[in-house]
Amino acid sequence: MPRVITFGEIMLRLSPPGFERLFQSPVLSATFGGGEANVAASLAHFGLESSYVTRVPKQAIGDAAVRCLRMEGVSTEHVVRGGDRLGIYFAETGASQRASTVIYDRAGSSIAGMQPGMVDWPQVMHGAHWFHVTGITPALGASVAACTVQAMTAARQAGATVSLDLNYRRKLWSEAQAQATMRPMMAMVDVLIANEEDIQSVLGFVVPDADPVAGRVEPAAYEAVARQVERMEDAVEQVAPGFRTTRVGRQVQTPGDIQSADASLSRGALNAGTAALHQQLVLRPTRGLGRPETPLPGLYLASASAHPGGGVHGACGWNAAVAALGHRGPVGVVRRALVRTAWSRVLRDPDS
Repeated sequence: MPRVITFGEIMLRLSPPGFERLFQSPVLSATFGGGEANVAASLAHFGLESSYVTRVPKQAIGDAAVRCLRMEGVSTEHVVRGGDRLGIYFAETGASQRASTVIYDRAGSSIAGMQPGMVDWPQVMHGAHWFHVTGITPALGASVAACTVQAMTAARQAGATVSLDLNYRRKLWSEAQAQATMRPMMAMVDVLIANEEDIQSVLGFVVPDADPVAGRVEPAAYEAVARQVERMEDAVEQVAPGFRTTRVGRQVQTPGDIQSADASLSRGALNAGTAALHQQLVLRPTRGLGRPETPLPGLYLASASAHPGGGVHGACGWNAAVAALGHRGPVGVVRRALVRTAWSRVLRDPDS
C-alpha cells in the first residue's frame, strides 16, 4: 500500500450554526482542520497509508486534535507534542452575496515554535512513496520553513515524490517574503500545485496583461511565457546536451521584471542593453580585451561585472566559456601555466 506523509498545522475551527454570523447566537461548533491535515484524512479514506506530522500542545485540546486525526484513519506516530496552544480559526459560511469570512488566531501556536531537529525526518520518510506540504507551513516562521526544507530533503533522499501546493496567504507573509523562502525550495519539488495568483505572488512570474487578484487572467499570456522558457532551454540543450536532466531549478524574468526590481536596469540591462545606439557597430566593446580568468583555478568571471560589461548580451559568459574550454583542451596545461604566471606577477608583493 502506498505510504504518504504530510506536514503542516492542524487548527481548531470554531463556526456558528448554518449561515449565521459569528456570535449571532451564543453557539460555536468545534472541529479541527488544516490544509495538509485535510489531505491526509482524504488519502486515508481512499485506502492509502497516511501519516501526518505536526506539533500540538500537550494538553486536552492537543489530545482532541490527535484523536480527530486517528478517527479519520491517519497515523499520528510522528506528531510532536509541545508548545502552549493550538491555532484557532473562526469560519463564517457565506450566504447569497455575503462572502465567507475567516478570522485567524494562530500567533504563538505550537507549530510556530517547531525547530529543526525536533523530527527525525529520515526515519519518518523511510519507506514513504509521497510527501506533501503547502506554502502555508513555511509561512508560519523561519524555523518552520527550515523544518520544511529538512522534510523535503529527507523525502528526496528516500526516493519519495515531493508535492507542494503553493497556497499563498497574504495574511501570513508578503510576496517578497514568500519568494525569498519558496523559490529555493522549487528545486526539490516534483509536483507543483498552484493557481495564477500563487505563481505570480510566490514565484515572481509576472505575466503581461494578467492580474489574478482582480480576476483578469490571460491564458495565452501564460502559454507565451511557457513557450519562451522552452525555447531558451532548447537553445541551451543544443550546446550543452543533457542540460535538462541536470537542471535543479528554474527562474524566469522578463526585462520588465528586472527593471521593476532595479530601475537602473533599463529594459532589463545596464545601459538599456545592446539595442542602444552607444552599444552598436564600432562603439560595441570588443571581445577579448579583458580576461575572465581569476587567481582561483577553475573560477571564471561571467557576470556583467566582467569584460565587456553589462548590456552586452552573452559576451561575458561567452568569454568565460571560451577560457574554461581552452584550459581543458590539448594546450590547456600551457594556458593554465601562463595564467598562473601572469597572476603571480600581478599579485606579487612589491616589497618581496
